[in-house]
Formats: sequence, C-alpha cells, structure tokens
Amino acid sequence: MTVFSELRMCPAPAAGRAGWDASTTARLVLAGAVIFVLLVGANLATPLYPLLQAELGLSSLGVTTAFASYVLSLVATLMLAGHWSDHIGRRAALILAVVTGLGGGWLFAGAQTLAALCVGRALQGAAVALATGASAAALRELLPSRPEWASRFTLLASSGGVAAGPAIGGLLSLLPGPTTAPYYIHSLVLAALLVPLYLLRARPAINPPAPSRPLQALAPRRPSVSREARGAFWLAAAVGFLSFAVFGFCLSLAPGYFAQVLDTESRPLVGLLAGLTLGSSALSQLLTLRSRRYVVPAGLGVLGVSVLLLGAAGQWQSPVLLVAAAVAAGLGQGIAFRTVFNEVAARVEAARHAQIVSTVYVITYLGSAVPVLGLGWAAGTFGLAASVTGFAVLCGSAALVLAALTLVHAPRGRRDAA
Repeated sequence: MTVFSELRMCPAPAAGRAGWDASTTARLVLAGAVIFVLLVGANLATPLYPLLQAELGLSSLGVTTAFASYVLSLVATLMLAGHWSDHIGRRAALILAVVTGLGGGWLFAGAQTLAALCVGRALQGAAVALATGASAAALRELLPSRPEWASRFTLLASSGGVAAGPAIGGLLSLLPGPTTAPYYIHSLVLAALLVPLYLLRARPAINPPAPSRPLQALAPRRPSVSREARGAFWLAAAVGFLSFAVFGFCLSLAPGYFAQVLDTESRPLVGLLAGLTLGSSALSQLLTLRSRRYVVPAGLGVLGVSVLLLGAAGQWQSPVLLVAAAVAAGLGQGIAFRTVFNEVAARVEAARHAQIVSTVYVITYLGSAVPVLGLGWAAGTFGLAASVTGFAVLCGSAALVLAALTLVHAPRGRRDAA
C-alpha cells in the first residue's frame, strides 16, 4: 500500500503488501524519532532569538509573538487534524508531518521579517501537531500490554526533543550563518527520515472511514471525552497547561534572562540552560516510583518551589540556584505529568487514542502561548527581570495550589507503579 493510497484512504489490495516489514523495535524507534527530530527543529531557535532580535529589530513582544505563532498553529492543527492518523494511518500522518516540518524550517531560516518568522514557525507547529497524536498512538499500539511504557516513551521522545533543540541550536549557531546553518543541517536529518518511512510496510488504519464518504472522517471534531476518562483528562490538562507555561518561558525569553544572570553571551551555554528543565523532565521518564497517591502532589510541589526559586535566582544573581532550580522543576513536572498522562491513556479506548491525546495537548500547549504572550508584554513594559519574577510567583503559587488539591482528592489505597 503506497503513501498516496493511504492519503486517499483506499483499502489495501490483498496482494499489495510490499515494503519493509520492520520489527516492532524498529517501528518504536521510528515513531519516537519522528516526533523527537521535529521537536528538535521546532526549538532550534531558542538560543537564536537574541540574534534574530538584534538583526530584525524585534521587541520582547515580537520574540514571544514568533514563539506563540508556533504554539497557536500547533493547537489549531491538533483541533482540526489531531484525529487524522486514526483514519489515514500512522505512517501517512508521520510523512505529512515531516514534509510540513521541512517547509517550516526552510521558511524560518530565510525569514527577513517578523511575519515570515511567524509563518515558518506556524508550519513547524502544524508539523509537530500532525506527529503528536500519530506518534503517541503508534507507540501505544506497538506496546499493547505495556501502556505505561508507551506513555513514558511518548513523553521521553517529546520532552527530549524539546530539551535537545536549544542545546543543538546553540552549538550549530557557531557555524557560518548562525541563524541558517542549524536549519539546513536539521533539514538533512528530516529528509533522511523520509526514506525509512516511505519504505515501511504500513499497518492498516485503526479506524478506516466508510468507503462512500472517506473525506467526512477528516472533518474537524468537537473535542469530547468519555465519562470514565473525564476526571483524568482535566487533571492532565491542568498539569500540562501549568507546566508548559514554564516550558514556554524557558524556550522564549529565558535565554535573555539566563544571559543576564550569568553575564554571558555564549549561545551554546544559554541554549544548554534553556533546555535544562525539559531535559530533566525527559530523564524523569526513566524513574519508577511507587505510591501513586503522593506522586502527583509531590511532583507539583517540587515544580512550584523550583519555579519560585528560578525567579529568586535572578534577584540574587545566583547561577548555582538557577541551575538547581531548573533541573528540579523539570523533575517535578516530568513525574507529575507522566502519571496523569498515563492515567488518561489507560482510560481511553484504542480507537480514539490519537484524538484524545491530541485534545490533551490542545490545552497543554495553550500554556506555552497565552501566559508567554503576557510575559512578553510585561517584559516590554516593566523590564525582563521584574516580569520574570512576577511570572515565577504566579506559576509557582499555582503549582502549589494544584499540589494541595490533588493531595486532598487523591484516591486512597493505591500503590501502583507510576
């Protein structure tokens, strides 16, 4: 079955199953690699924003607008097309994502205006959205008896990609053409991924549309969650919104803030620091904890205190506190979000997994846009240091309140592995 047949949602002919019959391990690696590489590309710009700000004459609000255009496009695509991979197949959705990501990277690299930056970022957001539900659902289907590990791999690949992006962008910016070379190299990696994806023998779509009206299945869906998964869904959405507000700060205005605290202009160092929180969040997926009753409140508590200390590090000009708070914030977020995300995945029926996961991420990624736009406006009005302090107080306090609520309402007597 060819990719074009999948996109047309045509049934595979009985004798048409040519291609690379990859093992389960190879399919796991490929599904994780696509979302990882796309998220690396989406976050290469983090240490480059100060350069772009100077070259294009952007304000702090302009930087956060460019960042938010990626998030808003991602959210819109999740709402409009988050369910597509259930109907066209996981491979076809991943190939669409890679091609869209290639276009976004090239546009962003050649941008000479804020509008062009926003268009390139918007295409990158659409690419990540197309891959998010498809990758998560593919991992779940490849590990049917280990749903908790499917969730871990999903979050490890996504958090790892977001964390690696700033560090890789900072290193590649040392090459000639600091704002273009990272994207050209990344484009070669994305293009290389198309080869195994194209050769892969695709598995049938989990929810193929009716032959008479195939395109109707691709129409936008009103977000809905089954009653059994509703409580877990809203908890995951709340934890995701809050934690991604912190991530959004790390990936937009944090490079300038970190440069002030450390008194440095080193892009590799600033990129590494910007990815610390997300890197520790990714590594936390490898931890196994017991007593699920206390995992979420404890993780949110650590996140709240760490974010408050992140703001205090700037006031006290303490690099050590900055690094320690960034690492601890990622660990707390990763443990809490993994637990609530896994709870949603366990309660959702397989046929709607991509759709529901995409809906969780709609709310989650809004946390990277709305608060960060407000932070960009505040930075231009009150100054970066004062705005970051206020942002840290708001986010840290919200995390502590949510920790208290989850502790009060946590189910008793459950000691499952998280």
